[in-house]
Amino acid sequence: MSTALAGKVAVVTGATRGCGRAIAVELGSAGATVFVTGRTTRERASPMARPETIEDTAELVDEAGGRGIPVRCDFTSEADVDALRASIESEVDGGIDLLVDDVWGGDPFVEFGTEYWESDLDKALTVVHNGIDTHLIALHKLLPLVVGKPGGLVIEVTDNDNDDYFGAGIPYYLVKCGIRALGRALGAELKNKGCTGLAVTPGFIRSESMLDLFGVTEDNWREAVNDERPEFAVSETPHYLARGVVALAADPGVERFAGKTLASWSLMHTYGFTDTDGSRPDFGRYFREVFLPGIDPRTVDPAMYR
Repeated sequence: MSTALAGKVAVVTGATRGCGRAIAVELGSAGATVFVTGRTTRERASPMARPETIEDTAELVDEAGGRGIPVRCDFTSEADVDALRASIESEVDGGIDLLVDDVWGGDPFVEFGTEYWESDLDKALTVVHNGIDTHLIALHKLLPLVVGKPGGLVIEVTDNDNDDYFGAGIPYYLVKCGIRALGRALGAELKNKGCTGLAVTPGFIRSESMLDLFGVTEDNWREAVNDERPEFAVSETPHYLARGVVALAADPGVERFAGKTLASWSLMHTYGFTDTDGSRPDFGRYFREVFLPGIDPRTVDPAMYR
């Protein structure tokens, strides 16, 4: 545990699981008070149909040394986000220091591998609604709590650090490009307010749902590395990106990154942190040197990229 963010107040949207949960916990380990927000509680599940809850995340924040405050919030609902803002204002004075916008909610509706024109249009539009509108609602309602505090930081969480199309389907691609665009816009908009806006992305993350998909746990995940998915060997825990977020939040010169999209591996090279197992995965380098040239990944030692 460190005290780098002692006295700081953060809000993490989509903090129920994945990168959102890890970011909340790592912020807590640095001493922050964290409003843990999302739809899944111990009494009420979300359409994601996952077992993780915001109360679980808040308890992990407490155990890490911070203060976790769970607040149920559906970011498609303006009324819910208004209630979240009121809850924050009732707990803390003077605004918040950090807003991490990690809402997603698209998993039940994404049709990977289906041609867009053959897909379910309602599902496609729901992916975009859950993936972009939620961020716009959160920003509209919560940015006033950030811009009122000099040095405030807003971080948008996306997938990939550039706008090259990587074949995940048009709705998913549109959402993730949109989040990067929000990071660029926030970088420009917030600069005049003495605050910083940017975006971040993980590499190949071993989230709870990804581990379930591969039929492994964090303890035995390497058993899932095979000839069909050798790149899984260069995967990272959600805490890898989360440690980068903590480093950004503690950096007095963070404004130099305004408008950028920073990957977990870029943050690692900048700040020198490691993943939870002490490794330093560089999925970006792996992608450039193995995927793009069309090299058979089975002929490559993945240890070179960790």
